[in-house]
Amino acid sequence: MLRTVIATLFIFSTILTSQIVTAHGGATGIVKERMDLMDDMKGAVKKISAIFKGETEHNPDTIRNAAVVIRDHSGEAMTRLFPQDSLSSHSEAKPAIWKEWERFNQLSDRQIKLAQGLYNAAENKSQQESMTGSESMMGSQSMMGQPATNPAATSAMMGTDTMIRADEKMLHMEDPDYLGTMPANQVFKMLTDNCSACHERYRVEM
Repeated sequence: MLRTVIATLFIFSTILTSQIVTAHGGATGIVKERMDLMDDMKGAVKKISAIFKGETEHNPDTIRNAAVVIRDHSGEAMTRLFPQDSLSSHSEAKPAIWKEWERFNQLSDRQIKLAQGLYNAAENKSQQESMTGSESMMGSQSMMGQPATNPAATSAMMGTDTMIRADEKMLHMEDPDYLGTMPANQVFKMLTDNCSACHERYRVEM
């Protein structure tokens, strides 16, 4: 499990580094504001990533401080910087953001819960064992917290009531208090997965 997390962190750090290399030169107004917001979160992610890659010691205060930055830059603090069709030659946003506004909002709001969960889990050391039981279920979910398999097929096999219970269980798993009981590196993995889901769908590759 720890090797998987470290590999994911390496890939995510590479994505972040490639983003920061792209200069904001020429960006103004709200486009620059959201670029600056993303840079702030990027810096916070890198500080936490260094801990779970073994580059720095496990410091709960570092994790908590970085988690606060991510939490306070998510949700409405982020989405307000994306007014309808706010595109320019310097913008890295895709038009898909406004076509899928509800999903974009969900990802941003989910980031608040995950960041708060990471804050709560900051003291918890990394877990090297493979995930089992309910934890493996979490790993099989898509970025939006939906079943990775086809919902209709799954519903046919499991039954609607079972699916409803599974959805309720997933919501419980993303509760910040519950996340606070998990190893911090696993919560961070969920958070960076959520970031990646947003970047892959709504950010132009530079």
